[in-house]
Amino acid sequence: MRVLIAAPALDAHFNGCVPLAWALRTAGHEVRVASQPPLTESITTAGLTAVPVGHDPEIVRVMADAGPRIYAHHEGHDLMNHQDPSQEREFLRASSEMLTEAFYSRINSEQTVDDLVAVCRDWQPDLVLWETFTFGGAIAARVAGIPHARVLWGPDLFLHMRTSLLGRLAQDGVDPARTPGADPLRDWATGQLARHGLDFTEETVTGQWRIDQMPASMRLAPGQSTLTMRYVPYNGPGPATVPSWLRGAPERPRICLTTGLSVRTIDSPDGRAVTTGDFFEAVAGLDAEVVAILGEAERARLTSVPDNIRVVDFTSLHVLLPTCSAIVHHGGAGTWGTAAIHGVPQIVLASMWDNVHRARRTQELGAGIFLPPAELTPALLRTSLDRVLYEPSFAKAAQELRTEIVAEPSPNDLVAALERMTAEHTAQR
Repeated sequence: MRVLIAAPALDAHFNGCVPLAWALRTAGHEVRVASQPPLTESITTAGLTAVPVGHDPEIVRVMADAGPRIYAHHEGHDLMNHQDPSQEREFLRASSEMLTEAFYSRINSEQTVDDLVAVCRDWQPDLVLWETFTFGGAIAARVAGIPHARVLWGPDLFLHMRTSLLGRLAQDGVDPARTPGADPLRDWATGQLARHGLDFTEETVTGQWRIDQMPASMRLAPGQSTLTMRYVPYNGPGPATVPSWLRGAPERPRICLTTGLSVRTIDSPDGRAVTTGDFFEAVAGLDAEVVAILGEAERARLTSVPDNIRVVDFTSLHVLLPTCSAIVHHGGAGTWGTAAIHGVPQIVLASMWDNVHRARRTQELGAGIFLPPAELTPALLRTSLDRVLYEPSFAKAAQELRTEIVAEPSPNDLVAALERMTAEHTAQR
């Protein structure tokens, strides 16, 4: 098969596609990755073939401008709870409007969509796989009559919230097809499709099926046709090396602190919580070795570093975490997944999006502790670290979560199912 993968120019979102891309390649399929020019180096460094489309969406600047407004809108709302009375129709509609304007329409600009359509027409792939928010991939696939599926890098909060919005519209007797503004994402997608002579269908924003890398205990919106896949860590194009200090077993329990990849480029409340002085105050004097993975800007904010902390600019988590007894992080999908598949207990400082879902479910499963940043104090963090390090139940639950993850089909195992689904949808055209 020829397989086109569409992803935005965000490494953290693209990284979740890499193991599957390589599984398809090693099975003999031809794979190309289409994204805006800023991602080209990341694609080629991952050993994949890049197809630049569109222009630089300047996501970092866009999110820096729009982020505070979006964060403020969602503060205090339980995005995971369909029954939460604060999720009234207007809240959900406004959420869709903000995200469509600030994010979805930027990474799926008209130029990007048109270029993706041209790629599909010229190269004629058999299957289009598109990252959760790269709706341009679905539009291009529909224009060219190609089967397409959405690749998730985390719990499907997008579909979960969309289901809530559509449900409330139905309850209120509102037809979004006849009510401009009721469903902003639909309105935007309808305009994009109309330029290519097509009408809106829900599969334009959900895919004909989805590939879910979350274990069953973390999964959201289970109703859609789904292929499950084991999470395989790919921590990006940074140097995946084993430094000398990592070659032997640690003499004391080792703790990892990281803000993840996205927080280095896009400011967020969760990222700021991880890099406050609270963590360094909490671990000072703790009988543990701490490895803090911090970027240049994060390191510049530090005023002092306790003797038991090693500050590094970059270390691949899949190299570091097998040696760790605990991790403290912001709740990002890649960080959480890498810790989970290595059976490492987690302390998650999360306040936004699916980060909160991961944090809450990790605590419910007994594999870690959820600390909302607004409640964080050095004393609470120190107590939580003592618990995950020395109460055996956390390590046991973390290993059980690892067992659940490795039981899912590997990316290589998934290839046959993708071949079958592609053939079935091609036959239905």
